[in-house]
Amino acid sequence: MHLTRQEAEDCKALVIDSNPTSRSMLMAMLRDIGVKHVVQTSRADDARKTLEKRTFDIVICDYHFDNSPISGRDLLDDLRRSQLLPFSTVFVMVTGERSYVSVAEAAEAALDSYLIKPHSAAALEQRVLQARYRKSVLKYIFEAIEAGRFAAAAALCTQRFLDRGEFWLYAARVGAELYLRVEDHASARTLYEAVQQSQALPWAKLGLARVEVETGELPKAIRTLESLIAEQPSFGDAYDVMGRVQVEQGNLASALETYTKASAITPQNISRLQKTGMLAFLMGQSDEAISALERTVRLGLSSKMFDCQTLVMLSMLYFDQADDKGLARTVAKLTLAVERRPDSSRLVRFLRVAQVFQTLRSRKVAECVALVRELADELQQKDFDFEAATNMLAVIGRLRQTEIQLPEAEAWVSRIAKRFCVSKASSEMLCSACGSDPTYAAAIREGLHTITQMAEKAMTHSLTGSPGLAVESLLTKGSETLNAKLIELAAAVLKHHAAKISQHESMAKQINDLKQRYCTKGTQVGLGQSTGRTAGGLNLRAAEAAPA
Repeated sequence: MHLTRQEAEDCKALVIDSNPTSRSMLMAMLRDIGVKHVVQTSRADDARKTLEKRTFDIVICDYHFDNSPISGRDLLDDLRRSQLLPFSTVFVMVTGERSYVSVAEAAEAALDSYLIKPHSAAALEQRVLQARYRKSVLKYIFEAIEAGRFAAAAALCTQRFLDRGEFWLYAARVGAELYLRVEDHASARTLYEAVQQSQALPWAKLGLARVEVETGELPKAIRTLESLIAEQPSFGDAYDVMGRVQVEQGNLASALETYTKASAITPQNISRLQKTGMLAFLMGQSDEAISALERTVRLGLSSKMFDCQTLVMLSMLYFDQADDKGLARTVAKLTLAVERRPDSSRLVRFLRVAQVFQTLRSRKVAECVALVRELADELQQKDFDFEAATNMLAVIGRLRQTEIQLPEAEAWVSRIAKRFCVSKASSEMLCSACGSDPTYAAAIREGLHTITQMAEKAMTHSLTGSPGLAVESLLTKGSETLNAKLIELAAAVLKHHAAKISQHESMAKQINDLKQRYCTKGTQVGLGQSTGRTAGGLNLRAAEAAPA
């Protein structure tokens, strides 16, 4: 079986290999099987930029890049998480025997096929044909996903799995991922469990753990993850989910240990290295934090996986160490990031935080205070999330150690606490962010106590037969504080007692508006742009999600 002449001539291929001889050989092999349009690049960064602008039918990538800390698998992870590989693109990794295990593990995630060196043009053609055939068989599923019809696509996957149609196992994985996306956790669990019974695969077990996390079964998720890590100690995605659970539970020391292990397993993984540095920062381990975060900058500043929160934390650490040159570098990098994306309020806020420390080091007190007050003016904005709250606390916690006194600071801390204290774990992370300053930490814990009292007082109405009053009270307090716990509780009470509440529709509309504006932000207890939620999953790109 061969590519038809027309198929080959219509194909566009990209070859990524740092070795010019190997690159030329791969291009020659592609031309031998009839592919006329072949583009080449020797660097991972250049490949990423090319794929941001163009779509290819075939991508051939070497696992090892000379004089580069980035591997082919790192590039694949970056492309997968950045959603730069359409379903129609066949991605083939070329590797030597020593890297076979790593590449085989990558095949579990997003790799279509791989080739072991040395190989022939015929072997390359066979791999491409096999991958293209799978894509053609499942094309109707991928078309539904591209159109954003996730529930329908999941149902198609489930049917193929039940019928044991060709590529049923891959279809089951796609289907389970889709069910997670549409928050049909019961169906996702059913598919993952069925796969586990048929074939004990690491991704299926990890999928079960992810379902358990999404449904709030955190202790059960931890047991599943502990078992998986014991069986597959090099399965990096399992550490990502474990770290996420530990952070959400407020167990930062264990989360740091988890991400440290994950970074040792995958030393070039930018996301895990960032999280290691961020956790070390929150734990007060400055030297470890600087080491991890500086390495993150060296490895991944140009990567789409790089999170500029790394630079924010470095600006704080450099300030603490009176490193003016380091601080200037972070401000310069953040300034460039803002120039590239001036519409990003997140990046603008990051730059403002770093500038607070730079102006303070330069003894520009009035300018420093003005910047802090600009940050405080955003406390009620809907995009002021948990991350922004921790940065704000880190700023005023450090200012408290200087001669600058801000009389409004305690009021700001109290407002942050009432908005973002949704659990003991979230309140303890906020305390860590302000350097465990006794006054601010007390205000944060008092904020959690206040929110808990508000919830308990409102729920007494429900217990005494007046659920409508309970929802009304929760809505009032939720609107005042913007606290996700109160808003979510109002939604739960309304759903449970819908038949007894005459104003059900108007209340539901108000709750949905508050949830859309504040709950996705207010409940996010995470580290930068978290990947733990999707770790181990297939990034399923709908057409509207394609990069601009």
